[in-house]
Amino acid sequence: MYKRQENSTGGTVHLTLDAFIEHPCAICSEILLPINLALLSNHPLAEIRKVYSHPQPFLQANNWLRQNLPHVERIEVDSTTQAMVKAREEPFGAAIGSEIAAEEYQLSVQSRNIQDSQDNTTRFLVIGRTDTRACGDDKTSLMFSVKDRPGALLRVLQPFEQLGVNLSKLESRPTKRRAWEQAFFVDADGHRDDPQIQQAIEAIEPHCESLRILGSYPREKSPAELEALQREAHKQG
Repeated sequence: MYKRQENSTGGTVHLTLDAFIEHPCAICSEILLPINLALLSNHPLAEIRKVYSHPQPFLQANNWLRQNLPHVERIEVDSTTQAMVKAREEPFGAAIGSEIAAEEYQLSVQSRNIQDSQDNTTRFLVIGRTDTRACGDDKTSLMFSVKDRPGALLRVLQPFEQLGVNLSKLESRPTKRRAWEQAFFVDADGHRDDPQIQQAIEAIEPHCESLRILGSYPREKSPAELEALQREAHKQG
């Protein structure tokens, strides 16, 4: 199963983090996909009155919409599929999606590449039941809550710095169990079997009310990193 976790422009998909709080699922790998967005409609831009979309594409194409459709109503829906159906059925409606979806839902591409950043990338998490072996370039995702006392979060983060473990992500979400209780999500460079990660987990456990390893998995290289590696390989012939 795939879960959209975050976008380089639109940020984190909070429903995915909430799913980790509510369900005992594990991360097996991650996938980084470049995202190209299009405005899809059976009406030209000048006639469009409403644009339907999942909240994330609205964030990713905010500047384009403000510049090209400043007075058009934006209506959030639960999924891209729902947006396509609405755009097809609604007079003077449009949707944000992929060019591939245009053919499937009998819509026309009115404008291509409307994402604000040409490096627009979405991170997907692969959810499963099995552990992934270390490959030498790994990432470990953790979820924890801390005791409600001064310096509690600092005491959890300090061991990572002391052991030289880089944290590439830190985010919090309400646990919904108690008022103001937060679950923290951390992505750490390294595999759960690496000595530094093991030592860090042992060091932070006494300072956590709850602690769960969501998974260790190969770190996916971004499109920019892959392009740089290809250029380097080409130079070396």
